[in-house]
Amino acid sequence: MRVVIVTESFPPDVNGVAHCALQTARHLVRRGHTPLVIAPAVADPAADADAPCAVVRVPSLPLPGYPQVRVALPSRRVAAAIAAHRADLVHLAGPFVLGVRGMTAATRLGIPAVAVYQTDLAGYARTYVGTGEGAAWRRLRAVHGAADRTLAPSSAAVRDLEAHGIGRIRLWGRGVDTVRFRPELRDDALRGELAPNGELLVGYVGRLAPEKRVDLLAGAGRLPGVRLVVVGDGPSGPALRGALPDARFLGRRTGADLARIFASLDVFVHTGPFETFCQTVQEAMASGVPVVAPAAGGPLDLVDHGRTGLLVPPGDPEALHEAVASLAASPDLRAAYGRAGRATVEGRTWEALGDELIGHYLEVLRERTVVAA
Repeated sequence: MRVVIVTESFPPDVNGVAHCALQTARHLVRRGHTPLVIAPAVADPAADADAPCAVVRVPSLPLPGYPQVRVALPSRRVAAAIAAHRADLVHLAGPFVLGVRGMTAATRLGIPAVAVYQTDLAGYARTYVGTGEGAAWRRLRAVHGAADRTLAPSSAAVRDLEAHGIGRIRLWGRGVDTVRFRPELRDDALRGELAPNGELLVGYVGRLAPEKRVDLLAGAGRLPGVRLVVVGDGPSGPALRGALPDARFLGRRTGADLARIFASLDVFVHTGPFETFCQTVQEAMASGVPVVAPAAGGPLDLVDHGRTGLLVPPGDPEALHEAVASLAASPDLRAAYGRAGRATVEGRTWEALGDELIGHYLEVLRERTVVAA
């Protein structure tokens, strides 16, 4: 198959959309298919040197107030690239700006499209501008309604899409690298550096942005014998350093370095209530680390409350504090949750999820053939 992946974000960006688009492209190449990626332009001209396939970059501008996020500008390159690639199918990754142009081009060219819902844009609109949820859903309905199939990453996302009038939905989760993320990488030297007095390491990994609500960790950070570790960067970084004065901020980490940090934590906490999936929860589980997460969105599917971790009401600092305190007080419980979490994700490899995605592609192509006949 010749597949064009139109994505709102791609490495060197670090986020769920970029990571999933990269893994999709890699898997298609491994399976003998021919992908092409269309993504917003980035500042680094050598950014795509290690990409698994050709990448077409569309002019973009940094998002005001959040320069790490770039928004594509209108461009004829999208339609031209899809046509030149002789695509059999268009994959729209988190479509909103660039994805709309990709959907328009696919419709005009008569090419089937699969739209992957990945970002709670309505929730982001509420967080950043206090309005715009209705407009966000209208745009999402337009692009997903035109697609042959929408793939949602969690049961909560499926329900949300259905509630807003979007149909032809299938559930498609995310893989996790269980070789890179594993308990054996726990590093006593790193733990000694981060917690020289033997404190319990409670960590957050992700973007430092308002919608992630990392500030909710303040209470947990005041627990006796607990040291907070925050990994990531973003516009909320300066404010969070003030709100969490005793936390260790490690900045953005990737690859083997990130895997070593994950495995060296005692408890992983995710605080954001708008996650359609939440890949860092899976990475913590693969690392054998118990998880505390909001009972909302993707974590509802990922965390088995009372077996692999604890779910708490979203936005509730007291509940978060109590959950971390209960795990801090019980090494046996942490160990049991960590073992169960690792066992749960053993089969969720990117290879397995990539093959599942190709299955969705083939079904869509067959459906188009039947309709054409």
